[in-house]
Amino acid sequence: MADILLTHGYFLAEDEKEQQIMKPYPPLGLLYLSAYLGQAGFSVEVFDSTFSTREALFERLGSERGVLGIYTNLMTRGPVIALTKKAKELGWTVILGGPESANYPAEYLAEGADVIVIGEGEETLRELLPALAKSGPNRLHAVCGVAFRGESGRVVTTPERSRLPDLDSLPFPDREAIDHTLYLDAWRKHHGAGSINLITARGCPYKCTWCSHAVFGFTHRRRSPRNAADEVEAIRSRYNPEQLWYADDVFTMSHSWLFAFNEELKRRNLKIPFETISRADRMMKDEVLGALAEMGCYRIWIGSESGSQRILDAMKRGVTTDEVDYAVKAARRHGIQTGMFLMWGYEGETVEDIEATIEHVKRTNPDIFFTTVAYPIKNTAYFDEVAGRVVLERDWLSSSDRDYKVQGRRSRAYYREADQWLKNSVAAHRLSESDPAAAREKLALAQAARMALLALAHEVEA
Repeated sequence: MADILLTHGYFLAEDEKEQQIMKPYPPLGLLYLSAYLGQAGFSVEVFDSTFSTREALFERLGSERGVLGIYTNLMTRGPVIALTKKAKELGWTVILGGPESANYPAEYLAEGADVIVIGEGEETLRELLPALAKSGPNRLHAVCGVAFRGESGRVVTTPERSRLPDLDSLPFPDREAIDHTLYLDAWRKHHGAGSINLITARGCPYKCTWCSHAVFGFTHRRRSPRNAADEVEAIRSRYNPEQLWYADDVFTMSHSWLFAFNEELKRRNLKIPFETISRADRMMKDEVLGALAEMGCYRIWIGSESGSQRILDAMKRGVTTDEVDYAVKAARRHGIQTGMFLMWGYEGETVEDIEATIEHVKRTNPDIFFTTVAYPIKNTAYFDEVAGRVVLERDWLSSSDRDYKVQGRRSRAYYREADQWLKNSVAAHRLSESDPAAAREKLALAQAARMALLALAHEVEA
């Protein structure tokens, strides 16, 4: 029996939206834990639930008893609680980690979890597993970075653990612990190119009010260019994917690092197409876009969020709309596509702010853009700002932070019309020269959506 069984409670077969998108990635965090614990002398098994079923995982849990570690995120609350309850029925000790359980330790402990890991998991688990074997789950006071129920039944939260200072000291993710061909095959079948994920850094030092920093805090730690290139080379040798996804929070944070990484990749003849995410203010130098293009970047995602500078300032984004405009156009000059994330409904947003966002998207003209309605994540500045008006109509066990309503904010129908106003306005703008008749049709739809939005302005979340 392994010292710990790791899983993550995400089942692709239960996610109708992702089944349409079909861009799944392996659970990188679990693979880091598996590699680290294995190097430290522990035996580890990873049950990758993505392409499996609850029934298969339940069957695995029924075959023996031990320590189960489950990664938690915003969208897996229900499955994780179901897994926790089943595992406890079968006699397992359950450890939860990840941002979701870190934000709700008392709630998850009340639902049966034995220990919550808060922050990075590698060093904490290395200390926690022997402590559990020696003292059980109620006397873990000497282990930093955990929450548990003490012998009195009260929740105990131990002091925060320092983050790993040297990411090069970590082994590469234990990719052999799971079947990567399932992911590659899904990508190749639906998109014509297999994709593999990796990270070159941990954390983000920026303090956008709505963003959770529950695991890495406000740190930013980078692997060396050589170490990251070693992993790229290993991925190419073992899996030969057609593209990569660099899952860093801000890939172009350090320009000197980016230039050094580019040179390291060129030295090894490692040019694999990739996507990544960054901030517009870290893309203001033409040399940065040039380096990305040389490395093989074909699309970069930018959190634009709003075309209203007033709203961006309220979010504490530290970015201007002019910087976003420059970054998108500079990327285009270098042959790099851009994807843009936008957010409706942030505190204080007006119709004028929505219109500013629409004009912003028309002006910058990114290749792809997605919208979401702002939702308050526990332990963020945005959550604290609206906490007195936050309502959860559904049971906590079967919902997520995405289901919070903010009393006094416009209705979901209002933001659906904002989406239509945006999409049709941008389509009309793009068609204005090539197909004026089609552009007029889209513009009429945009105007209709605007009128519908104005008609819904009096409807607010109660």
